Formats: sequence, C-alpha cells, structure tokens
Amino acid sequence: MTKADIVDVVSSSTGLTKVETEAVVNGFIDTVIDSMKRGETIELRGFGSFKVVKRAQRVARNPKTNEEVIVPEQYVPTLKMSKDFKKQVNKANS
Repeated sequence: MTKADIVDVVSSSTGLTKVETEAVVNGFIDTVIDSMKRGETIELRGFGSFKVVKRAQRVARNPKTNEEVIVPEQYVPTLKMSKDFKKQVNKANS
C-alpha cells in the first residue's frame, strides 16, 4: 500500500477530498519527522511508538574485500508496534 492508496482509503471513508486528505497525511508525516529530528518520542496508543535510538560505533566487514570498516555512531529512527496492533495482525493472518 502506498501513500496514494492511504489517501484514497481515508478520503473515501471520511468524506474529505483527496487534496484535503493528502494535506492531512503529509502534515502528519512532517510532524513525525520534525519531532524525531528534535529527539522526541511519539506515542500513538493502539498503534506504536516512534523514537530515536543511538547506535554505538562498531566494526563491520566489507564482504567484497574482507576489509574491516568502522561504522560511526549514529542516531536511527525506530518504530515499535503496540501489543494490540500485533495481536490484530496476527489474528487476521492466522
């Protein structure tokens, strides 16, 4: 499912136009990105939590040359799904 598909589904179920719905979806995405840039955690009950995690520096290996490479520490966005979300997906796919 793409962002355009999400816009179509939400638009048809809410009665908003596709342009209005796309503005809402883009606004949500922009808000999540801006909050995570500031290092904030976003918690959506029943869906999941977005947060920024610091990954420590580590040594990796280039598989082509077998040479060791140092991967610097970095901050990565993560999404942890809620238990309710996981249960619903598991139940629907069982």
